[in-house]
Amino acid sequence: MARKILTLNQISIRGLERLPRDCYEIASEFSHPDAILLRSHQLQPEDIADSVLAIGRAGAGVNNIPVQECTRRGIPVFNSPGANANAVKELVATAMLLGSRGIIEGVRYVDTLAEMTDKAEMHRTLEAQKKQFKGNELVGKTLGVVGLGAIGSMVAEMALTMGMEVVGYDPALSVEAAWRLSSKVRKADTLSALFARSDYITLHLPVLDSTRGLINAELLGAVKADACLLNFARQEIVNEDDIIAALDGGKLRKYIADFPSPDLIGRDDVILMPHIGASTDEAEDNCAIMAADQLRDFLENGNIRNSVNFPALELERVKGCRLSFSNENVPRILGSVLAILADENVNVIDMLNKSRADIAYNLIDIDTHITDVVLKRMNELEGVINVRLIGDCA
Repeated sequence: MARKILTLNQISIRGLERLPRDCYEIASEFSHPDAILLRSHQLQPEDIADSVLAIGRAGAGVNNIPVQECTRRGIPVFNSPGANANAVKELVATAMLLGSRGIIEGVRYVDTLAEMTDKAEMHRTLEAQKKQFKGNELVGKTLGVVGLGAIGSMVAEMALTMGMEVVGYDPALSVEAAWRLSSKVRKADTLSALFARSDYITLHLPVLDSTRGLINAELLGAVKADACLLNFARQEIVNEDDIIAALDGGKLRKYIADFPSPDLIGRDDVILMPHIGASTDEAEDNCAIMAADQLRDFLENGNIRNSVNFPALELERVKGCRLSFSNENVPRILGSVLAILADENVNVIDMLNKSRADIAYNLIDIDTHITDVVLKRMNELEGVINVRLIGDCA
């Protein structure tokens, strides 16, 4: 029977092509889907049918998905970290150039000359007026990168190739991310230290309780004079009232962001873009491909890659049946499941289990089929969230 994938946004066709039509039905309306694939749709808990096994986000942020509720129900939420990194990186480069030169102001000025028909007069006028649009080069300036994940590390590398000095801050830096970083990226011990030494500061953080409103008056009080702050991460990580106060007080020279708001629109010291950081054909394709591949691997094999609420776990398929189950991260549950298999004289070929915070996830390869009655016994164990038999026995 074909698995049903509910799409709640327009998803790149290149991503949907990763789900073979002989195995998957894809539609924007299903009453009992097996999985949900979306981009920015605001998903509510009541929108998630009991049949849903997984949710794939074709993008990095998951603040439009009720992750905590999904975890409670044993539903892994997948995202696409790094798939849009190059698109965001290129827009950050554009933003730094816009913030260093009078490009926008110059273009607007030229538009005022539309009625001028004499080329010689226009040339003289431009030569006389162009000095007001003079800026500064980026070479030799210091870029502070807050958050050194997939996007932040690419931005840091790009800035180095542009001749900038780079200072980074990321207290949650993973080993994998650290390997990606150039040795030329200097480490800041605190955010305040980074703000104090950077001519340009770019933010690349997710929205968490610890990052919401992180850029505030206290931190902006330490910022280097004439600095330019770039936010192509999330609107919620800055306190906009404090940003405005820093601009009004001359602490910040310019604020450039991908998140317009009424209080910031129309200011000469603010450049706002309509949330286009990942709006390229290539980024949309890459995000959709990654999300679809991860959903398919989970539905067909139980493997988990790039989940925001479940542990990463991949087990190579062998002959036999595969059993997956999620449970509360407490003792003796795995042992109880294995005891049920032993009671049924079922041999375990291979297994792997990992935990993340309050959730644990398990894959068990067995040598024979088990009945619905046995699955029901497992589901009824205290602490077990859900159990699934994946595929037919080989």
